[in-house]
Amino acid sequence: MPVSSATHSTVVLGRLKCVFDLAKDLLHPSLEEEKRTHKKKRLVQCPNSYFMDVKCPGCYKITTVFSHAQTVVLCVGCSTVLCQPTGGKARLTEGTGHRSIQHAYSIKPA
Repeated sequence: MPVSSATHSTVVLGRLKCVFDLAKDLLHPSLEEEKRTHKKKRLVQCPNSYFMDVKCPGCYKITTVFSHAQTVVLCVGCSTVLCQPTGGKARLTEGTGHRSIQHAYSIKPA
C-alpha cells in the first residue's frame, strides 16, 4: 500500500519500508551529486580522469601525468618514480607536488 505526500513517497513491501524523495531538481544537481553519478549519466557527460603537472622532489622538473595512468611514470631528469598504477587512479609518490590541469567541461577532482 503506497502512501505519498508532496515531497516523500513511502512504499511498504512485506516487512520492508522504503522512503523515496520525490522533490529533486533534475536540471540543477549539486556538485557532490554530479561527482557521485556515473560519467555517462551526468547532466553533461564528462570524464572522471584528468591530467596533472607533477613536480619531481629531486630535480624539480615538471612532468604531465594522466590521473589514471596504467604504467609507472618516471622523471625525465633523474629517473625517480613519480607515480605508480593502482586499480583506478595512479598513486603519487610521497614528496611529489602536483596540480591538476582544469578544462571547462571537467568536474574539479577531490
